[in-house]
Amino acid sequence: MKKISFLLLLITLSACKNPEKKEKSSYLSEGEKLEINYATGFEIENFEHYTIVEVKTPWPNAEENFRYLLAEEDAKIPAGLEYDQKVKIPVEQIVVTSTTHIPALETLEVESSLKGFPGLDFISSEKTRKLIDAGEIKELGKNEDLNTEVLIDLQPDVVIGFAINGNNTAFETIRKTGIPVVYNGDWTEESPLGKAEWIKFFGAFFNKNQEAEIIFNQITTTYKEATELASTARESPEVLSGSMYKDQWYMPYGNSWTARFIKDANANYVYAETEGSGSMALSFESVLAEAQDADYWISAGQFTSYKELFADSQHYRQFEAVKNNNVYSVSLVKGATGGVVYYELGPQRPDLVLKDLISIFHPDLMPAYQRTFFKALEE
Repeated sequence: MKKISFLLLLITLSACKNPEKKEKSSYLSEGEKLEINYATGFEIENFEHYTIVEVKTPWPNAEENFRYLLAEEDAKIPAGLEYDQKVKIPVEQIVVTSTTHIPALETLEVESSLKGFPGLDFISSEKTRKLIDAGEIKELGKNEDLNTEVLIDLQPDVVIGFAINGNNTAFETIRKTGIPVVYNGDWTEESPLGKAEWIKFFGAFFNKNQEAEIIFNQITTTYKEATELASTARESPEVLSGSMYKDQWYMPYGNSWTARFIKDANANYVYAETEGSGSMALSFESVLAEAQDADYWISAGQFTSYKELFADSQHYRQFEAVKNNNVYSVSLVKGATGGVVYYELGPQRPDLVLKDLISIFHPDLMPAYQRTFFKALEE
């Protein structure tokens, strides 16, 4: 009888404990994942009282993910929840470290929350430049050498950083003061729409998930419509990209962001079959042998005119694209202080980049189109 009573007691205790475990597990799993269709570097899961943002590729070949807890004031956070940094939302004051972050803030209409940035002259947007001129945004030096003293004095709610690896002592210093640092890996995305989808990342910090979704859907629709238009072209021209730097021609790989644009614009990238991260470093001679007859040359470095091109090297004259004045650069469109607009706005607006390229490769399809980023080299 004692054994039976003991077994009944164990069963009773077990029955009492199981509902508690189930309830806690249920509470932790009630989150709803935000739909991410193209980006591979982050995930967002919304819970009743908080949001988890997981950044999977903060930099190429990263060996660890970062989990960020975004919680409103007085939010009920379950015990045992694991995260790397906690951020109070909606964010009121923010520091970002890449010009690619600026368009997302502006499109979400939260640019006034920006209080500091490293390298203010690189920012091109007129909207944000007005805030800079009014003294609303502080200069923070350089991204690789942040002025941590000024940044800490600003006491932002969060710093959105980017890095080529995890060795950033400035970010570590900032974290130790209690200011959360969150990595953004939009630049590691290879898909044009994947880069643009990171607006949803910013939306989470400002409680603007719905607004970010609407903005991204509009960009996606426009991009797909442009791709469909390009597919009606009768011919697919050959395209060369990249530029020389210190005796090496840096060429995007065939699985890169640039190569995807060329493909979606219904053109053939000379190095489409290559794969890798970053850029290939090739000799001038090998590029000439492979791409001398290419119809177009895009993203021709810092060159803005044929005069500059030939001053650098007369050998460029051997390319058919040069002979036919079919060289296009993004360096001709700059902001008031010299920042190249393409590097700031292009990742957020791939639809505009694609339209530019279609108008170049298939001018008959978009005869009256005014390009945003790419311009023909001047004489």
